[in-house]
Amino acid sequence: MQPETTYAWLGRDRIAYQAFGQGPPDLVMTGASLGHLDITWEEPGLALFLRSLASFSRVILFNRRGTGASDPLPPDPLPPWESYAEELAAVLDAVGSQRTAILAELDAAAIFFAGTRPQRTSALILVHTSAKGVASQDYPIGVPAEAAEALLAQFDQLWGTEAMAAMLVPSRAEDARFRRWFAKAQRTSLNPRAAQPYLRAMMDVDVRSILPLVQAPTLILHRRDVQSFSVEEGRYLAEHIPEARLVELPGADATLAWETPELALDLIQQFLTGVHRPVEPNRVLATVLFSDIVASTKQASQLGDRRWRQLLNVHDELARRLVEEFDGRLVKLTGDGLLATFDGPGRGIRCASALRDELGGIGVQLRVGLHTGEVELRDGDVGGIAVHIAARVMAAAGPGEILTSRTVRDLIVGSDIVLDDRGTQRLRGVEGTWQLFAVVGP
Repeated sequence: MQPETTYAWLGRDRIAYQAFGQGPPDLVMTGASLGHLDITWEEPGLALFLRSLASFSRVILFNRRGTGASDPLPPDPLPPWESYAEELAAVLDAVGSQRTAILAELDAAAIFFAGTRPQRTSALILVHTSAKGVASQDYPIGVPAEAAEALLAQFDQLWGTEAMAAMLVPSRAEDARFRRWFAKAQRTSLNPRAAQPYLRAMMDVDVRSILPLVQAPTLILHRRDVQSFSVEEGRYLAEHIPEARLVELPGADATLAWETPELALDLIQQFLTGVHRPVEPNRVLATVLFSDIVASTKQASQLGDRRWRQLLNVHDELARRLVEEFDGRLVKLTGDGLLATFDGPGRGIRCASALRDELGGIGVQLRVGLHTGEVELRDGDVGGIAVHIAARVMAAAGPGEILTSRTVRDLIVGSDIVLDDRGTQRLRGVEGTWQLFAVVGP
């Protein structure tokens, strides 16, 4: 469930925020002062990351004035850096938080808050954050001035489009559904013209003088290959913030939620609580695919053992090939079916369609069920309620039918996959009624 969005007041302006999970500690997460609280929860990977943070803290999200769900501001001139501190203080007052940890992605404003309000800052986590945006003689590791202007011009042209995903989240750039969501998240945060002043303010930042004043314990996370934000900038912060710790992460994403999220979550939890996240069971969001051959017992009896075994060998070989082709993970073959997982529901549906069609050519009918949810990884197997639901969705399918839960339907909105509403049904062993959909195209 998405947390409730409510408002804190700063003068006559309303600041949208959400608070969820149980502290202590309290943990504010900000991302370049941009984003939209409601749209955030439409992306399953990001939603899972936030819920994971909330498993060991009370998480507080907010939209700065002029962005997302908060009240608008004139874009020119933008309020000064101290307005971030005022806005965050207003939100903390509204939720009754005296001291908070801050997790800031691409957001040097958090350094200003920590330096000017040490009594309210319990810890600071900086992700791909720069002390100074543009390079200078005394800060050569920044973005060269000409390159900074070119980057701002590129952002001006690409803001609100799917192309931004390749720049900021390359690990998901091939996922069409993710690209659409990422573009939507930009547009609902700021329109292109309003985004420019915020992006320029990020580039013009210079908080070097504040670094020695940060008193809170500080963790710096920086991916080694992220574009436009050299790992040298993370090293600079670690050298100039008293007793700061730097961890260089693998990968090129500018955010933590999608590339090696478990590694980042473990580092954050250990830093804030002193406790490692448990390695097992490892929980991930996945689309679960179950299939079986219709009337397999009857067919085996009719064909005989030898012919039936040959048919199963064809089924198993096709299953292995197609699951790999659609970037899935074949968990196991079940004798007359399969269990597989995919990190995107669209790929799971296309794999199921291809397998059904190829086996149909040799007279074998499948029934398939798909559901997206959180699963546990157990020594090569998977478990959890999402696996159970996928199995029950499959059991509701007719010969040659691919059924999905509503969760899958909601995640592929905007794709070319066509679904037909089959109404609500009760699934054996699962509470409530479930709306199911049949894949009918393309």
